[in-house]
Amino acid sequence: MSVSTADATVVWDWVKAAAAAAEEGPGFDTVIIDVGDVLVITDHFVITSGPNTRAVRALTERIEEAVDICGGPKPICIEGLTDHEWVLMDYGDFVVHIFSSSAREYYALDLLWKDCPTLAANPLPS
Repeated sequence: MSVSTADATVVWDWVKAAAAAAEEGPGFDTVIIDVGDVLVITDHFVITSGPNTRAVRALTERIEEAVDICGGPKPICIEGLTDHEWVLMDYGDFVVHIFSSSAREYYALDLLWKDCPTLAANPLPS
């Protein structure tokens, strides 16, 4: 449960916009993890992979634009822009993790949160 005043339905639309932007390319294996019952700082993680650091950079820009287009906020902060192996975009109500393929395998964030409800973003949930 996050501390935002945004309506949960609106936040879910932002989460779906981020996931859809990733899946439109060049992201793959995009998942949405509901961490709201175990974390108080955010409700959802969107995790996606890019085949290389150039793709990770492109995904960062694409996701930020997609969330903005649907009326979402700008990220509170973005980490990892130096090497683009793992970029974290903190939106408050949700956090987007964009990994290079090798970094995603190494950090295995999906496995860390495997007990939380997880949805594949392709096809995108309603």
